[in-house]
Amino acid sequence: MRAAAVAAVLGSMIVAAGAGNPAAMAGAHPASPAASTHPTRLDLKSNVALVFDEAHGQTLYAKNPDRVVPIASITKLMTAMVVLDARLSMDETITIDRADVDRLRYTRSRLDVGAQATRGDLLWVALMSSENRAAAALGRTYPGGAAACVAAMNLKARQIGMLQARFADTSGLSSGNVASAEDLSLMVQAAAEYPEIRRFTTSTAHTVRLSRGRVLEFHNSNGLVSNKTWTIGLSKTGYLNEAGRCLVMQAEIAARPVIIVLLDSFGKYTRLGDANRIRKWMEAAIAAPAAIGASRAPAPTAAPAARSAGSH
Repeated sequence: MRAAAVAAVLGSMIVAAGAGNPAAMAGAHPASPAASTHPTRLDLKSNVALVFDEAHGQTLYAKNPDRVVPIASITKLMTAMVVLDARLSMDETITIDRADVDRLRYTRSRLDVGAQATRGDLLWVALMSSENRAAAALGRTYPGGAAACVAAMNLKARQIGMLQARFADTSGLSSGNVASAEDLSLMVQAAAEYPEIRRFTTSTAHTVRLSRGRVLEFHNSNGLVSNKTWTIGLSKTGYLNEAGRCLVMQAEIAARPVIIVLLDSFGKYTRLGDANRIRKWMEAAIAAPAAIGASRAPAPTAAPAARSAGSH
């Protein structure tokens, strides 16, 4: 599907919307006659993108929002939700097992086999640093084991309306973990209801004290979290060859709570660049004010709108 932007309310301005997929068009309004006929353009490099205004329940920008793609470590948000739903003790000590070692892609981990840490610490570094071995241990120690954990993840996805999402493991290492941008916007909204997920994903660093006395310091895989110009309420990154670089965030931009989904970005910093482009786009639209977004075709009662161009 080609990129399509849909109606949004920014400040007191109503922005023209174009034709897009039915889900993205929900809640669209025709443009105000006073709206600018030269809307600010938004050109994102990510192949799949979605910007959702939580305050008004409207999609501000959508690029291939219903395309189902691998989501890499974004998967860990769902892992965290079902682990927290199970009300397992966060203070319980878990021993890293050989079964937690990545035999699919042979990714490295700082958590050696035999290392012991609390479930809470493992959840923290799985979310903040995208620690794959920690996520595997969380699934393995879920009631019924990893298979039961994945089943709970798929059930949770259906319950929150992620109709195209499928989960295959707890770490996101399998390319069988797939979803659309629309699915992930729902997952971010659901995950934001968990204080632990909000706290862990927006921490800049966390120290883990292993039972043998070793101390490890982990850092957030999203560099924007440490950027004081950003107000981020939830964050998760992801990367696989099949998924490209991925990023989902709940953030406040121009005093608006928004959800940003960026999938299949090429290059280490493209997703961060896209997030900054989104922020500048929204801030400029309110400051001008100028219409944002673009469409393939004008809304029936609206003035023509310009067409928009076009995971760790």
